[in-house]
Amino acid sequence: MNQNLFDLAVAVGEHLLQRGFMLVTAESCTGGWLGQAVTAVAGSSGWYERGFITYSNASKCEMLSIQQATLDQYGAVSAQTAQEMVIGALNRSHAQVGVSITGIAGPDGGTATKPVGMVCFAWAIKDGLVRQETHFFKGNRETIRHLSVATALQGILYLLNDVTAVA
Repeated sequence: MNQNLFDLAVAVGEHLLQRGFMLVTAESCTGGWLGQAVTAVAGSSGWYERGFITYSNASKCEMLSIQQATLDQYGAVSAQTAQEMVIGALNRSHAQVGVSITGIAGPDGGTATKPVGMVCFAWAIKDGLVRQETHFFKGNRETIRHLSVATALQGILYLLNDVTAVA
């Protein structure tokens, strides 16, 4: 594993443990890479509760309770879907912190309005703060997926710092 991803995952684990929180992940375009990154850290069972890999629209609806109307109106790659993914993951787990990733890693599948490299993220605290961002990454499929995992991990750190600042 890339040292940067490993270091980010270690930092995420330390922050979650300090707060007594568990993490849930909901992934689409990264296909489980985020879950692999966090479970590469020894002791991650103390802070990683579970992960959902919801690559198809049907799996997003069945596993995370994404509304078909959201997919019809905004598409699978949208801030709205990312937000429903993270809320669904939190609702279907015992975790207090969640992250979701949905995007177009390429090399095909992009459009003029949703190009290859467009990735939507959402981070949430159960029954609390929700953040979302959309990024437009450049590079090949592996680069886009790697950057997505790094962004997801960094976003967890930002979210936890926001919670600490508010508390």
